[in-house]
Amino acid sequence: MYDTVIIGAGMSGLAAGIRLAHYDRRVCILERHTTIGGLNSFYRLAGRDYDVGLHAVTNYTAKGARKGPLARLLRQLRFRWDDFALSPQIGSEIAFPEVRMQFGNGIEVLESEIARAFPSEKDAFATLLERLVDYDELNQELYELSTRDVLNEIFCDKLLIEMLLCPLMWYGNPRERDMDFGQFCIMFRSIFCEGFCRPFAGVRLILKNLVRRFRSLGGELKLRSGVDHIHVEEGKAVGLVLDDGQEIEARQIISSAGLIETMRLCDDVSEVDTRHAGRLSFLEAMSVLDVEPKEVGFDKTVIFYNDSENFCWERPDSLLDVRTGVICSPNNYAYSGEKQTLPEGMIRITAQANFEHWNNLDEEAYAAAKLKGYGEVVASAVRFIPDFRSRVIATDVFTPTTIRRFTGHDQGTVYGATHKTLDGSTHLSNLHLCGTDQGFVGIIGAMMGGVSIANRCLRGRESPALEGGA
Repeated sequence: MYDTVIIGAGMSGLAAGIRLAHYDRRVCILERHTTIGGLNSFYRLAGRDYDVGLHAVTNYTAKGARKGPLARLLRQLRFRWDDFALSPQIGSEIAFPEVRMQFGNGIEVLESEIARAFPSEKDAFATLLERLVDYDELNQELYELSTRDVLNEIFCDKLLIEMLLCPLMWYGNPRERDMDFGQFCIMFRSIFCEGFCRPFAGVRLILKNLVRRFRSLGGELKLRSGVDHIHVEEGKAVGLVLDDGQEIEARQIISSAGLIETMRLCDDVSEVDTRHAGRLSFLEAMSVLDVEPKEVGFDKTVIFYNDSENFCWERPDSLLDVRTGVICSPNNYAYSGEKQTLPEGMIRITAQANFEHWNNLDEEAYAAAKLKGYGEVVASAVRFIPDFRSRVIATDVFTPTTIRRFTGHDQGTVYGATHKTLDGSTHLSNLHLCGTDQGFVGIIGAMMGGVSIANRCLRGRESPALEGGA
């Protein structure tokens, strides 16, 4: 009998496991696949390492900072700042046809760019910042507000609204066309007020440290252990049955599989409500260069681009929509140390994609569509950055069906359901959600989500203080 079984060895599941294991709970994490990380994982192809999902770690604060999600996370999981070895971004950009705005870590660069590009909106931007100072990230009511309605009340210039929404929707919005204001507040702070960073070794370093800490505390991690269903008796989850028929008993279950996916596992649920199912998924084209990206003129960490004044955020009717996208490079961070230079150049470009269309392709058509999709995505991106195609020596592409295969998320969704459950509660008192459908996104956000649910579970039983350095 385990105190807690966690479904999924992604960032949120691993963080929840560590937090619970700190308090001597017997914890087991189940992962269907042969590797860990979920949406933020890695793989090796033709002798090269590729990160999946990780464009940038958000919520950056410098070493020694005592405030912010990163500092809280390090305290809660008892890591040192150096354990994640985070290097800050060089600088990023929002690129629209007639206007480009730079931003970096901290709000100052963006403030000055808005004063330059939209001088009449300078005071309105200050008003927005005042509104965001004291937002409560656990206030469910903020998730009932339309961000577009809020911004239209504050700003007169529609282009500025579209430019502010572009990176925030790209990095954490499951809704089409609009955004919950609570999610906007979280993403604004994590991207514009705090900023981007990355470990030199990529996501592997973070995952390696999480697994090492979890196991050192006595936690069990079982790979190739998919859950067939959750067994429910008298209104409580009493155990899990794995794909191979093995039965596991647990006092509590935490699932990072997603709301709809978790409900589908419960054997007391005859019909799953899919009204809030997310539909947004992506294709990512990765290009390995024989030079550093800055040598071909691309010196930004991340560029969020859009080819018209109106930002379109919705599932495309075709395989791809390349009107908007994200361009990033793991090379373009302020790494320190003589040996901290990546062996090759890398540029990653992400575009919106339609899961159903990709899923309906046969094997031959799928391979052809990936090849064509790579060309379309890169051709779209080089309208906004120097053309690097002559320096490409290797490529790879992943699609919405890749995301579905390795995460189990319906429709290959990256940001989950459109309605978030901030407290992680379900119809069962001892079954909890963590991760994306709890409303926390990004690597730091996902881990903080896992920690918050672990703390709720601990409060249900006698525990020491759970905040600060505890």
